[in-house]
Amino acid sequence: MKIDRKFTKAGKDAYAELDFVTTSSEIRNPDGSIVFKLDDVEVPASWSQVASDVIAQKYFRKAGVPSELKKVKEKGVPEFLWRSVPANDNTPKTGEISAKQVFDRLAGAWTYWGWKGGYFTTEADAQAYFDEMRHMLATQRAAPNSPQWFNTGLHWAYGIDGPSQGHYYVDYKTAKLTKSKSAYEHPQPHACFIQSVSDDLVGEGGIMDLWVREARLFKYGSGTGTNFSSLRANNEALSGGGKSSGLMGFLKIGDRAAGAIKSGGTTRRAAKMVIVDADHPDVEEYINWKVKEEQKVASIVAGSKMHEEKLNAIFGAIKAWDGSTEDSVDPKKNPQLKDAIRGAKKVAIPETYVKRVLDYARQGYGSIEFPTYDTDWDSEAYASVSGQNSNNSVRVTDAFLEAVKSDSDWELIRRTDGSVAKTIKARDLWEDIGHAAWACADPGIQYHDTVNAWHTCPEDGQIRGSNPCSEYMFLDDTACNLASMNLLTFLKDGEFQVEDYMHVSRLWTITLEISVMMAQFPSKEIAQLSYDFRTLGLGYANIGGLLMNMGFGYDSDEGRALTGALTAIMTGVAYTTSAEIAGELGPFPSYARNAKHMLRVMRNHRNAAYGNTDGYEGLPIKPVAFDLANCPDQRLVSIAQSCWDEALELGEQNGYRNAQSTVIAPTGTIGLVMDCDTTGIEPDFALVKFKKLAGGGYFKIINRSVPGALEKQGYGPAQIEEIIAYAVGHGTMGNAPGINHTSLVGHGFRQTELDKIEAALGTAFDIRFVFNQWTLGEAFCTEILGIPAAKLNDPTFDLLRHLGYSRQDIDAANDHVCGTMTLEGAPHLKEDHYHIFDCANACGKTGKRFLSVNSHITMMAAAQSFISGAISKTINMPNNATIEDCQKAYELSWTLGIKANALYRDGSKLSQPLASALIEDDDDALEILESGSTQEKAAVLAEKIVEKVIVKEIIRNHREKMPERRKGYTQKAIVGGHKVYLRTGEYSDGNLGEIFIDMHKEGAGFRAMMNNFAIAVSVGLQYGVPLEEFVDAFTFTKFEPAGMVQGNDSIKNATSILDYIFRELAVSYLDRTDLAHVKPEGHSFDDLGRGEEEGKSNVSNVSENVASKSLEMLKQVSSSGYLRKRVPQELVVLQGGQTMGAVALDGAMDPVAALQTLIPESKAAAPETSLSTGTVKMDVRVKAKMQGYEGDPCGDCGNYTLVRNGTCMKCNTCGSTSGCS
Repeated sequence: MKIDRKFTKAGKDAYAELDFVTTSSEIRNPDGSIVFKLDDVEVPASWSQVASDVIAQKYFRKAGVPSELKKVKEKGVPEFLWRSVPANDNTPKTGEISAKQVFDRLAGAWTYWGWKGGYFTTEADAQAYFDEMRHMLATQRAAPNSPQWFNTGLHWAYGIDGPSQGHYYVDYKTAKLTKSKSAYEHPQPHACFIQSVSDDLVGEGGIMDLWVREARLFKYGSGTGTNFSSLRANNEALSGGGKSSGLMGFLKIGDRAAGAIKSGGTTRRAAKMVIVDADHPDVEEYINWKVKEEQKVASIVAGSKMHEEKLNAIFGAIKAWDGSTEDSVDPKKNPQLKDAIRGAKKVAIPETYVKRVLDYARQGYGSIEFPTYDTDWDSEAYASVSGQNSNNSVRVTDAFLEAVKSDSDWELIRRTDGSVAKTIKARDLWEDIGHAAWACADPGIQYHDTVNAWHTCPEDGQIRGSNPCSEYMFLDDTACNLASMNLLTFLKDGEFQVEDYMHVSRLWTITLEISVMMAQFPSKEIAQLSYDFRTLGLGYANIGGLLMNMGFGYDSDEGRALTGALTAIMTGVAYTTSAEIAGELGPFPSYARNAKHMLRVMRNHRNAAYGNTDGYEGLPIKPVAFDLANCPDQRLVSIAQSCWDEALELGEQNGYRNAQSTVIAPTGTIGLVMDCDTTGIEPDFALVKFKKLAGGGYFKIINRSVPGALEKQGYGPAQIEEIIAYAVGHGTMGNAPGINHTSLVGHGFRQTELDKIEAALGTAFDIRFVFNQWTLGEAFCTEILGIPAAKLNDPTFDLLRHLGYSRQDIDAANDHVCGTMTLEGAPHLKEDHYHIFDCANACGKTGKRFLSVNSHITMMAAAQSFISGAISKTINMPNNATIEDCQKAYELSWTLGIKANALYRDGSKLSQPLASALIEDDDDALEILESGSTQEKAAVLAEKIVEKVIVKEIIRNHREKMPERRKGYTQKAIVGGHKVYLRTGEYSDGNLGEIFIDMHKEGAGFRAMMNNFAIAVSVGLQYGVPLEEFVDAFTFTKFEPAGMVQGNDSIKNATSILDYIFRELAVSYLDRTDLAHVKPEGHSFDDLGRGEEEGKSNVSNVSENVASKSLEMLKQVSSSGYLRKRVPQELVVLQGGQTMGAVALDGAMDPVAALQTLIPESKAAAPETSLSTGTVKMDVRVKAKMQGYEGDPCGDCGNYTLVRNGTCMKCNTCGSTSGCS
């Protein structure tokens, strides 16, 4: 292969024209604790902080990199491609510190294997390829999938190796299947797998064997999909004479297995696809599986809270009785008790529980604790149900969809003998699918006949499965490695650089082909079939960003035509390159028997490129042809057509090296590495973004596509500046309408106070965050503004309203200072241009526009006609979408020739934030949320967020530093077989100020988590959070390890490590003996307590005379915790209140997240203040949604910066993807 240079020059270093800088990479949890930190990281100067963080955290090799290397001579290999190994046996080893090291090892390994495989004509071609690939990686033009970054080049660049992990490869010289002897010599670069399962319980290739094969992939972070339709249904005959338990029982086993593996390894949530055909006898139960599981979660949550409420109401009725104790527990004599029992029965509280409560009351107990649950996606409620660890899809045929249209019968077929198990109405099944998608976002749909009509290799069987994200669809037991190009990097001076794009497409097709040749695979079957078919997954990202930059709406004819053109060119070049390689190295081994089918598919692609609406061969559903007339750049039309002319002509001559060449993947983590505004084929999600700072924290910036789009439409610099300020805010109150420096001076504000206000505005989400006593100082508020102290401490007090400003004044100033986060209504911006800036969701508090459901589908259709595989994309639907809307979306997708899709209706998951929790005490707001428009609801939520956060800020206080030399104690214990070491640190007065937790021989992740948890608790204690609050929050939490406690004299059983830790601290520092000596079965709602003595100290105060001689000495030398407070109480005086100080928001940290960490659900505050609790978490979620994020926390770093990414989600802080392979 001849390799041209476009970005580099022969004889010059690949990075010669690029600037590199040294930076610090740091990723933090919302509480400020550090997830990852690495100093002196070398990255390209053009890279953002997020891209730098992701490559440093995710892709830098952390260990085993020698500090000094030597080359290993290899005959027939150019010297610049010789492998490297440690200089000697004693060479120190460290980790990668420069992005250049990563680029060099990736490109070097590809070039090395490419040379050995005969992919380069001359050494100069190999050198050109090596330089071009390094330059493309450094300039973010393209990136391979994550396993390449993890594994490729470690052996070539550093000599890193290890024992075989059970992988296989087909030797490129002998074509023989070979078992790997090394872990890294042949890297594992593939992310996407499709695996088969046979109708066999324990045999090889059977059901239980599949869980093992899945585990092997999950362990190393890959994803897999399987069609389970070959398994016999419920009540089908078994060979032994019994009846099968059916498909669902096994799916639930696999779901549990996947959940267990991901919880301790590197697998991301739901990196698994489950597929069932529409004619399987168990398909009805399968469709409704997740719907019922969500209902179970709702029942668990509601039922647990109802139990606690009703059972404690019975205790309340007994306490309220004013007669004898015996009569108080007799419902015949206590009418209030009778009503409480009836109330419990009405909601189906079991009578045994009611009887048990009465028995407790007779024994002197006054209340019980019944465990309650919530709808958080990672909660105990969700953990107790199945179906949460996979994406589910139903495979439908054209025959089924025609039966739906004609309201015909549909037969469900037994798997053992092919007979009809049941006949149902097709529309009834379709209704179930639509309802399930509407209710819980599953199942997706895969269009079986459309997929197979474009199948290049039908002689080897039908395509039945896909990877977890549905972009890779091919034969069972095959794999695909992906790479994506960043389209925005090809836009220069408003013009798309199509020659560069074609060059990059060609080189990355070669790269993916070399990757197949060099790779090892997790099973024999996958290794053999990957060699036989050599499927590739080249794609692109950032189409949404490109269209906005060029001034075209995502939902526009021009936008779709441009997408079609770029997709056609990419796939045309990829197949041309594949045919070129086939001319030198031969076509893929299975090509000969499939040649006529593959050439038919190529002719259909070419026909679509010419914009024809007929003339297609063997396609029942006609594809969406290239819209030639609306393509904004007519050069692309002729180029796309010539690409397909050449692809077909060369293929007819040489055949093709690869059975498939392109897909459009979600590009989650690699999208962040390439600084893409949008992933895959997705539109943008927000017009205002939050840019990460190197030292931590964020600041608001306009979406970088907006200025270019405005300039393209003819707006001048001054107009653009005003439009951007309208969205982002001016960050100052100097000239704000209604509330500004002039009006504030009139109320008594001095320059000092104005400076304080201005300093705090930069990161404020709302100006009411800033106008409070903690920014301005209590003295100024009371003495100058004349506000009574009692009012200042009232959680509902609004300082601006008190000063006489109207709600309209506040809203106007808010929009001026903090921005509207939308462009609707911006000065100078014409309504005709609004569509250019439409996003997946309505933007800001007042934005009304968002992309329609059909716009997502038609964009997919414009690209699908030119993609070998499929497209991973979520069709976003508003909350008010109906079941019928879901069905129509699926039907439209079918008629437009799309191969698969998934719907996501906003609010279809219970785990989404519940707005009602924010407004439970406000009837007007509740009315708006029930009946108001989306915009009115958003405005109410934003207002309530501010109110709640201001209330929570009351608690924040100064930090009391620990003494340099302090006392405490160390307690060793064994909880559920796991050693736990607890070390405490105390202030000089005996109060607890810090804790350290260590687990003996635990996994690094769990030990680190417990260590960081202890730091968070310690910081809270030092800010004045009472230990009682932590004890109340964390005792009785349940998770493993748990069970019997050995080595502790007071605690004999614990329901979790946290339960044990805080029981121990409560007993030692708070004298909470009610938490000591629990029963062996652990905490439950019927634990025995101490009756009227519950919670009271069992130690009497020693008189002052007795204690006076020894008190001072004891304070100096003893740990009050070690003595379990069996010393005079003067040693451990607990302060009931806190000193309020003037606190300004820390600009580098989100105030809600900081407060939630420092004072979790705290009830303590200044004596004059009453606080509502339990809402901070909800505030953070809804605030995240207001900022354009999904509202769920990232499973890796905990930040609420998840965005929709194909069928999955991606974290914009740390780069983790939830559910993508």
